[in-house]
Amino acid sequence: MTQPTDIRRPHLLTALDLAARAVPVLPLRAGKVPFGNCRACAGNACGGRPNMKTPGPCHCPRPCHAWAAATTDPATLTGPAWASAWRQTAAVAYHPGGTGLTVVDLDHTDAITWARETLPATRTVPTTRGEHWIYQGAMQSANAVRDGVDIKSTMAYARWLGPGTGTMTDLPEAVRALIVKEPSTARVVRAPVSVPAPAVGGECRHRTPAYLDRGVAMAEQQITEATSGVHAVVYRTFLAVLSAHGRCGCLTGAHVGRLFAAAQAKGESPRHCHDAWTNALTRLGL
Repeated sequence: MTQPTDIRRPHLLTALDLAARAVPVLPLRAGKVPFGNCRACAGNACGGRPNMKTPGPCHCPRPCHAWAAATTDPATLTGPAWASAWRQTAAVAYHPGGTGLTVVDLDHTDAITWARETLPATRTVPTTRGEHWIYQGAMQSANAVRDGVDIKSTMAYARWLGPGTGTMTDLPEAVRALIVKEPSTARVVRAPVSVPAPAVGGECRHRTPAYLDRGVAMAEQQITEATSGVHAVVYRTFLAVLSAHGRCGCLTGAHVGRLFAAAQAKGESPRHCHDAWTNALTRLGL
C-alpha cells in the first residue's frame, strides 16, 4: 500500500510547510550539498561538480544550484526535477536573505561565548557543533569573519534545524560591521567601481542571455576549482569577464554578485573582491 507523502518523505513535508510561510527552501544531500532544481541539473547532469555549493555551471535560463535553487513554489518542490531528490535528502536548507533574515553561524563554544558577550540576544537554534543566531534583516554573506563565525544571508543557504527559541531581534550594526575589513596595507590601484560594469558603446556580442550566463558560470567554476593562488585566480577571472563583457553594459549586479559569492566561498574577503574588481576595471580602462 502506498504510504502518505509525509511518512515517506518527511523532509518534503518540512519544505512545503516552510514554503507556505514564504521561506525559500531546497533539499540537501549528505554533506550539506544542494540539488539542482531543474531536470537538466538533477543529479548534476549539467556538468556541475558534485560538491558544488555555488550556482552553476549550467545552460539553464536562470541559476538553479545552491541558494539560487531555493524556492517557495510548491510545484517546483514537488515537481519532476526533485522527485528523486527527496528520497535522498539528508536535510532541508533555506535562503535566509530571501526571507529577510541573517544567520550568524557559530561553530564552537568559543564563538558562542564571544556572541553572548558581544551581540544582542535573539532567536537561537542549536546546531551539531554550535548555534545559529537569527536576526531580522538581510545583509551580505561572508565566511570566517572571525574564528568559528560565518554570516549567512543573501546568496547563501543555511540548514533548517527548527524554529529555535527566543525572540528574534533586528540585525545589529555589530553584525554588519563583521564584514567590513580594514583597508589593505598593500599598494593597489583605486578607481570608482560601477556595478553593473559601465557600458561604453562597444558592440554587444551576446546573441542570447544564455551566452552571458554561460560565461559567468564558467568564471564561477574557474574560481571554485582553484586549488592554490586564489587571489591571482580571482583577479584573472574578473579580468577575463570584464574583458569579454565589460564594455557593452550587459553585466548586471546579479552577475557580479555571483562572481563575488564564488570568490568568498574560496575564502576571499569582500575587501579583496572589491580590490580585484577595481584593479581589473582599471587595467582595462573601464
